[in-house]
Amino acid sequence: MPKVLIVEDQPAVAGALEVLFHLHDLETAVARTAEAAARQVQGGEIGAVLQDMNFTPGATGGEEGIALFRRLREMDPGLPILLMTAWTSLETAVQLVKEGASDYLAKPWDDAKLVSTVRALLQAHAPRRDGRELGGLVHASDAMERVVSLAIQVGPSDVPVLITGENGAGKEKIAEIVHAASSRKDRPMMRVNVGALPDELLESELFGAEPGAYTGATRLRIGRFEAAHGSTLFLDEVGNLSAAGQAKLLRVLQSGEFERLGASQTRRADVRVLCATNADLQAEIARGRFRQDLYFRIAVVEIEVPPLRRRREDILPLAEHFLRGTHRRLDEAARAALLDYPWPGNVRELMNRVQRGVAVGRGETVTARDLGFGPAGVAAGEGAPVERTRIEAALRNAEGSVSRAAEALGLSRQALYRRMEKLGIVMERRPR
Repeated sequence: MPKVLIVEDQPAVAGALEVLFHLHDLETAVARTAEAAARQVQGGEIGAVLQDMNFTPGATGGEEGIALFRRLREMDPGLPILLMTAWTSLETAVQLVKEGASDYLAKPWDDAKLVSTVRALLQAHAPRRDGRELGGLVHASDAMERVVSLAIQVGPSDVPVLITGENGAGKEKIAEIVHAASSRKDRPMMRVNVGALPDELLESELFGAEPGAYTGATRLRIGRFEAAHGSTLFLDEVGNLSAAGQAKLLRVLQSGEFERLGASQTRRADVRVLCATNADLQAEIARGRFRQDLYFRIAVVEIEVPPLRRRREDILPLAEHFLRGTHRRLDEAARAALLDYPWPGNVRELMNRVQRGVAVGRGETVTARDLGFGPAGVAAGEGAPVERTRIEAALRNAEGSVSRAAEALGLSRQALYRRMEKLGIVMERRPR
C-alpha cells in the first residue's frame, strides 16, 4: 500500500502520528518543510497526505498550508490531502475543502477517526490509478476523469456534496463513488427522489410516521434519515422541492434533528447527505424559487457531471460496456452513428439504444438501424428534412462557423461535416 506523507514541523507531533499509523499497519513518510513534502510526492510513493497548516514556529494564519496544498494539487490533482488545523485556521481549511481537499481534522485529533479516514483515502485513491472503470462508471475522457477524481477526493469527508448535470448524465453513479470512497461505505447508501414526492408524503418519507399519524397509517414507518443513520442519504431532484419541502430539509440539515410525523420526540441522525439536480440552482435562487440558505447547506462541494455530447470519447467505451455478456459487437456504421448523434438523453439514452439493438438485431453484429438510426445516421423519427433544417439554422446562427454550429448542436466538427455531406448541405463562400 502507498505511504501516508505526514507534513508536520513539530517532531513530537510527527512522531506521535508515525506511531499511531504504524500500530495500524500504515506506512508513513515525514516531511518537516514544504520543499521536503514536494520532493516526497514527486517520488511517486505517496498515496495520501496529512498536512499541517503552518510549518514555521509562531505562524498561525495558514498561508504556508494554502501554498503547499495548491502546489501538491498541481503536481498530482488526484492525490488525497487531509488537513490538520487549529481553530485559528479552520476557515482556511473549509475553503481548501471547497478547492478539493479531502477533509480537515482539528487538533487534538481523534485517533480512531483519523486512522479510518486515512485508510479510506488510501483505498479510494488506488482505483483511480488502476483503471478507468469504477463503480460501474465507464469513462475514457479527461472530463470524466476529473469528475471521478473529485468524487474520490471528497468521499472520505462528511461534507455535503451537490451533484449537478443533465438527466441521464450519471449523477447517481457519482454519488455511489462518493459513498464508496467514504468511511460509511460498509452500510448501504439510501436513496430517495425528493422531487417526485408531493408535500403530504415528503415528511413521512424522510422522517417517518407513527401509527395513526395520517389516514391509512396503521403501522410505524421508519423515515429515510433514520434508516440512513451512520451512512449516506442521496436526495435526487432536490431542485424540484417545494418551498415547504425546502424548509423541512433545511431544518434537519442545520440541526441533525427531526420528529416522526405524529410524534413529539425529537430524534437525531448521523447522516452524510448527497444531493443531485438538473436545475440551475443559482438561477432558481435569483428567481426566488430556491432558498439560498439551503443551497449553501447542500453545496459545500459541487460536482458537475458533463453531458455525453461534451465527452464524446466516452460514447464507444460505454456502448461496449453495455454489450458485455451479449456476444455481440457494433459494426462500423453503428459506431459512426453513435459518435454522430448528439445524445440529448445522455448515458441513459445510450444504454437504451444499445439494449434495443441487442433485442431487435440478428446475427453477431449490431447495426445502426438496429440502434434506431436511419441510413443517414440520424435517429428514427428525426427525418432528413428536419435534420437538414436544424443544421442549416445552426449554421445561420453561427454566421457560417462550423465549429460554433457543431458546438450548438452537440456534435464534433467532424461529425457535423459528415452530416452536411450526407444531406447535401453546401457552405456558401462568403465574400471577402
